[in-house]
Amino acid sequence: MSGDDIIISAEAVIRPDDLTESFVRASGPGGQNVNKVATAVQLRFDAANAPGLSERVRARVIRLAGQRATKDGVVVIEADRFRTQERNRADARERLTALVARAAEPPPPPRKKTKPSRGAVERRLKEKAGRSNVKKLRGRVERD
Repeated sequence: MSGDDIIISAEAVIRPDDLTESFVRASGPGGQNVNKVATAVQLRFDAANAPGLSERVRARVIRLAGQRATKDGVVVIEADRFRTQERNRADARERLTALVARAAEPPPPPRKKTKPSRGAVERRLKEKAGRSNVKKLRGRVERD
């Protein structure tokens, strides 16, 4: 591991060789700057072949990425929120780190099945019987 590695957890490390950046022109406001300077960043992370990810994290990254993941397992993050290339680059890396961190979270503990207490069951049935009786009394009145 080199000093540039992004360490997220024991099962998730992003190495610089797994990242590919390309700079494109951004859309939106910015005047002449938009037409001249390529400030938007496309950050590509090859999650399917990244050696720093465990199998569990790799599968979750691709699933959580959704539309941002290609069929080959490459996650593409586009950042064009800011006007400077440096800030967009940092934004793209932060978003990738957040995605991988979310994928590296441990799974929730399994749900424990519980049973209602006997008293709770009796109260529920008593309430149902009461409601049933109220509804019966709303019916037609028979004349004798």
